[in-house]
Amino acid sequence: MPPVIGLDARMGPDGRLLGHFPYAELPDSELAPVAPGLALHRDAAGPLLAMQRDAAQDGVSLVVLSAFRPVGLQKELFFDVKAERSQSARERAMVSAPPGFSEHSTGYAVDLGDGSEPATNLAPSFDQTAAFAWLQAHGARYHFTLSFPRNNPQGVSYEPWHWRFEGSAEALKVFEPAQRLSR
Repeated sequence: MPPVIGLDARMGPDGRLLGHFPYAELPDSELAPVAPGLALHRDAAGPLLAMQRDAAQDGVSLVVLSAFRPVGLQKELFFDVKAERSQSARERAMVSAPPGFSEHSTGYAVDLGDGSEPATNLAPSFDQTAAFAWLQAHGARYHFTLSFPRNNPQGVSYEPWHWRFEGSAEALKVFEPAQRLSR
């Protein structure tokens, strides 16, 4: 697990920081491309591409908005971009994980949008799109699950666009603490 740079907050007894579990950064050698400039863990890339293809056959355009994110980029997003909004670390953590605590760093998490309704990208209103309805009905077939549903026990804001892959033993191990908390 890489050190978390610039955070002096205390972690909870289950390892969470501001609601987020710690995640190690996936080495580049484990990544596979899923869209221009975007990659996922090689175990998740094939199922994601198959899911996009099958959704397209049903007339739904699943667009990859964000995928693997290194800890350095997460640090930039959390401390620089989000701080510009004059939010406290706790407020920022409701919508963006601290560096070293993002599911994106595992290579198993992906943010999806609806190509027919780009105004809903990264917005709660994404749950009103055909893409979200399709994901709800079919995502589990490809081993993708919604990470942060409404009122999730982690206390993270509802993110209908943020899905994680749980289709390998390794992925299940990575997300076991979050699954345990949800039970």
